[in-house]
Amino acid sequence: MQEPFVGSEALAAHILTPYRLRSRFTAIHPDIYVTTGTELDAITRARAAWLWSRRRGIVAGHSAAALHGAKWIDNRSPAELLYDYRRPPTGVHTWSDAVAEDEIQRIAGMPVTTAARTALDLSCRYPVGKAVAAIDALCRATELKIPDAELLAERYRGRRGIRHARTTLNLVDPGAESPRETWLRLILIRAGFPKPQTQIPVYDRYGQLVAVLDMGWQHIKVAVEYDGDHHRTDRRQFSKDIRRAETIAELGWINVRVTAEDTEGSVIWRLSAAWDRRTCTQRENDSESRSDCTFGERDQPRTGALGVNTTGIDSKPLTKFAGRSGNASEDASRRSGSRRSTRSVINDNSKRAS
Repeated sequence: MQEPFVGSEALAAHILTPYRLRSRFTAIHPDIYVTTGTELDAITRARAAWLWSRRRGIVAGHSAAALHGAKWIDNRSPAELLYDYRRPPTGVHTWSDAVAEDEIQRIAGMPVTTAARTALDLSCRYPVGKAVAAIDALCRATELKIPDAELLAERYRGRRGIRHARTTLNLVDPGAESPRETWLRLILIRAGFPKPQTQIPVYDRYGQLVAVLDMGWQHIKVAVEYDGDHHRTDRRQFSKDIRRAETIAELGWINVRVTAEDTEGSVIWRLSAAWDRRTCTQRENDSESRSDCTFGERDQPRTGALGVNTTGIDSKPLTKFAGRSGNASEDASRRSGSRRSTRSVINDNSKRAS
């Protein structure tokens, strides 16, 4: 018996003797057993919790996401059920909410919330960063379209956390291939940059695909990528990355590469510098007579570009690291004042010389 089972049912059916049940199996919930030594993953935990509920609960939340095939589910996390029971055993998390018949499907013989309902539950119940990462993975594993989850949000307008859910759903992007890519994308949005495009294909002059960039802004050819540990520890991957980086640079891209050692501040600092270099170059090409290469209102990334309250993301809003006021008129007046001061000094020196 590799899967969880109800001990009393196995005894009643004479499948096991009491001695064999005690000696070969381990109880993980009251009357719910697994073979001793079994590694508990998210799906095994979900089945055990559902059996504990006497098959009355509905698998939901992260457990439902795991059954839908989503990656990056923490196997140590409690199983989650829609089940009205206030004191579940350790390893089971329950809550009670209204759920319609069209929001439930059967997977592996268990009732499970649909992908859209799972996305809604995650977005209502968890902080933005954790919820967005989970829903990104859910979208990649299923055919879930975020408008489907948003329609459910309209169905449950009075539900607790529904406003939080709308903000969260607006930030979801199935292009993220890992939770760290989601983390990186949310940093950029929170810092005020426009929402980046994800999984950007890059072609060479012959039309051959040479790279797919994690995220960036194709119109100015600035990209940001997260490099996991395998990029550093795998020698073959490391060599491949060097050639790839050279090709991307030759095609005119600035690629900001981020690792686990980077802080949020350092990421924004480096991206601001790259953005500045690229937008400066574009303006110089547009108007050779213009020497001012500071951010204008047209180019400056702004918080709220998505029409959502991005301050709801898990950490506090970052300060701008580019060293600019963020106001084009203020910058212009400072430069103008600086030029007037310079002319005054020159005139004074000329008078003294005469």
